[in-house]
Amino acid sequence: MHATETKHPEQTGTTRGVSVLTGDPKKAIIKLSGPMIVAMFLLSVYNLVDAVWVAGLGKNALAAVGFVTPLFMVFIGLGNGLGAGVTSTISRRIGAHDKPGADSAAMHAMVLTILLSAVMTLPLILLAGPIVAALGAGETTDLAATYGSIVFSGTIFILFTNIAYAVLRAEGDTRRTMYAMAVSAVVNMILDPILIYWAGMGIAGAAWATVISVALVSLVLLYWFLVRRDTYVTLSWKGFSFDRGIFTDILKVGLPASMEFFLMSIIVIIINGLLVHVAGTDAVAVYTSGWRVVMFAIIPLIAIATSVVSVVGASYGARRFENLRTAHTFSVGLGVAIALAVSAITWVFAPVIALIFTYSPESALLAPAIVAFLQTMCFFYPFAPPGIMSGAVFQGTGRGMNSLVLSLLRNLVFTAVFAYLLALPLGLGEAGVWWGIVIGNVLGGIVGYGWARVFISRLLRTSERGGEAAT
Repeated sequence: MHATETKHPEQTGTTRGVSVLTGDPKKAIIKLSGPMIVAMFLLSVYNLVDAVWVAGLGKNALAAVGFVTPLFMVFIGLGNGLGAGVTSTISRRIGAHDKPGADSAAMHAMVLTILLSAVMTLPLILLAGPIVAALGAGETTDLAATYGSIVFSGTIFILFTNIAYAVLRAEGDTRRTMYAMAVSAVVNMILDPILIYWAGMGIAGAAWATVISVALVSLVLLYWFLVRRDTYVTLSWKGFSFDRGIFTDILKVGLPASMEFFLMSIIVIIINGLLVHVAGTDAVAVYTSGWRVVMFAIIPLIAIATSVVSVVGASYGARRFENLRTAHTFSVGLGVAIALAVSAITWVFAPVIALIFTYSPESALLAPAIVAFLQTMCFFYPFAPPGIMSGAVFQGTGRGMNSLVLSLLRNLVFTAVFAYLLALPLGLGEAGVWWGIVIGNVLGGIVGYGWARVFISRLLRTSERGGEAAT
C-alpha cells in the first residue's frame, strides 16, 4: 500500500488530495469518487460472498443475519453518520485554509469515537438476543444473538475505521481510503470459509471474520496517521484543547446523518414485520439477500455522494458557492446515467444473481421470490441519484437536518405508507411491499432534488447580497 503523497504537508503546504478537492468540482468528483467506487464494490463483494457462505448454512442462518441487520444498521449508521459530520467539518476548514482547525476537528472526532465505544460496547453485546427476539426472530433467535454479540464486540474498531475514513475523505485522500477498505474486504472474504466451515464455527465464524478484519485495518490506519504521518490532517494530543463549538459543528451534521441510518433501520423493521405478516420468515430471507444486491447496485451512487460531501464542503468553506450548483448538477447527471445502466443489467441478470443465494437445497425454494424482488427494485435506481446527491449537498454545507428530513420523508412517510397500503389494504402481499419500496424512493428522489435546487439558488442570491442563506 503506497501513500498518495510522500512529503509531509507541513513541507509542501498541501497534499495532492487537497489540491484536487479545492479545484474544479467536476474533476474533483470524478477523481475522488473513482477510488471510493472500487472500495465500496470490494466491500459489497464481501457482503455478497459473506451471504453466499452463510446461505450454505441454510435459510435460518440467512434469516438470523436479517434480524440482526436493523440493530447493526443503527450502530453502523452512527459511525457513518458521525463520519459525514467529520468530513463536512474538516473539508469546510480545509476550504477556508484553516489547517489547525481541521486538525482540531479530527482530534475531536477521535475523542467521540473513544467515548461512544466505551458507552455502547457492553449494552450491544448483552442486548443483542433480547432485541432480535423482540423483532420476531423466533426460531432463529439463538443464531441471531450469537452473530450479533460477536460483531458488536468489535465496536471500537468499527467506529474508529469509519471516522478515520471520514478524515481521509475530507482531505481528498480517497485512494488511501480505498486501500484500507480493500484490505478489510479481502481479509474478510479469506477468513469467512476458514472460520465458518474449516474451523466449524458456523455463523459465529462469519461474525469473527468481520471483527478480525476491521481490527487489522485499524492498525493500518493508525500506522498512516501516527507513524508515517504523511496525511494533510495531523492527529496529535499535543496542543489539543476541548472546543464545544467543534463538537457542535460535527454533531449538527453527524447526529442527523446518524438518524438517517436509524430511520433506515426502522424501515427495515417495518418491512420485516410486514413480510412476516403476509409471507412468513422466508420473505425476510428473500429481502435480506436481495437487498444486498440492491446495495451493491447503488454503490457508485453512494461513492459519488461521499465525494460530493467533501467537494461541496471545501467549496462552501472557501465561499465559492457557484461550485455547489455545478457539483449538484454534475453528480445527479452522472448518477442517473450509471443507474440506468445498472437497472438494465439487474433486470436481465436477476435469475443468475438469484442463484448466488439459492445454491443449497435448503435455500433453493427462495429463487423465484429473489428474482421478482430484484426485477422490481431496479425501477427506482434512476430516481435514487437526485435524492442521494441532494442529501450530500446539505451535509457538505452543514445542513444535516435538511438531509434528515429528506430521509424521513423517503422512509417513514413514502416507503412505509405505500408498502403497507399495497401489501395489506390492496392485498398485494409480498409484491406490494416491494413496490412500496420503489414508490417511496422515487418520490423521495423527486422531492430531494427540488429542495436542493431551491436551497442552492437561495444561497447564491443571499451571498450576492453579502449574507448567507439560513436554511
